[in-house]
Amino acid sequence: MTTAQAASAATGAPGGGRWYRRFTPAERVLHVLLMLTFVGCALSGLPLIFANRPWAVVLAHLLGGFQSAGAMHRVCAAVMIGVFLIHILLVAARALVTQNLLGVVWGPDSLVPQWQDAKDICNHFKWFIGLGPRPQFDRWTYWEKFDYWAVFWGMAIIGGSGLLLWFPFFFGKLLPGWVFNIAGLVHGEEALLAVGFIFTVHFFNGHLRPGKFPMDTVVFTGRISEHEMKSERAVEYDRLAAGRALAAKEAAPPTTASRLFGWVVGGAALALGIVVILLIVYSVLF
Repeated sequence: MTTAQAASAATGAPGGGRWYRRFTPAERVLHVLLMLTFVGCALSGLPLIFANRPWAVVLAHLLGGFQSAGAMHRVCAAVMIGVFLIHILLVAARALVTQNLLGVVWGPDSLVPQWQDAKDICNHFKWFIGLGPRPQFDRWTYWEKFDYWAVFWGMAIIGGSGLLLWFPFFFGKLLPGWVFNIAGLVHGEEALLAVGFIFTVHFFNGHLRPGKFPMDTVVFTGRISEHEMKSERAVEYDRLAAGRALAAKEAAPPTTASRLFGWVVGGAALALGIVVILLIVYSVLF
């Protein structure tokens, strides 16, 4: 066994294979910030939505009271908006630096939904019911693209209505009063929808589905093993190999610290998410 293979095997690469870069350091940092602020908004916002429930009172007190929960909610929201804007700037900068706007909005490396995604959905459901082989995916799967664009929807609907409620005196000079009643309703309902989706569907796809359970640390380490890439993203692997671009993505194995960080931070978010979902279901049904 070579030194590189030994290092790969020590960090968990099946078969001691190579590792490839999947996320840049900036993308990893932004994802962690987005994850932490989303959990923060969920924990601080739920006591306000379910204020008549005993558990909501307990949670608010754990956060320092309803006033402190509200302050925490606004701070997390502000950071989340900042993360969103930084991401937009990074995407624009990448398009300008590479002078390849088409590659950003279209093609295999783009997160914009394309015709291939529709075919992938059909083929995936055929595989679910045993009517076809397991489909092979490129860099982004259709469910990852759905998750990505859900953030834009959330920023527009939840973020927009939240800003109206945060600065009522400013927007009150520009908008009629009934808009704020709608904003309050929309903000709460859409936030519950987002929390329910992220803490169930997104967490299942990212961590709890077969092959990933109990935790996928790739978004924290930024590295994907050769085995995972071949088995989960064979189209991307073959495309890069055919274009002789695979070597440029080869990276050192993930460090123990980055993997531990992913397990601790990601595991905590996963646990809190499950608790939040249980509280929401209990409050709705009982």
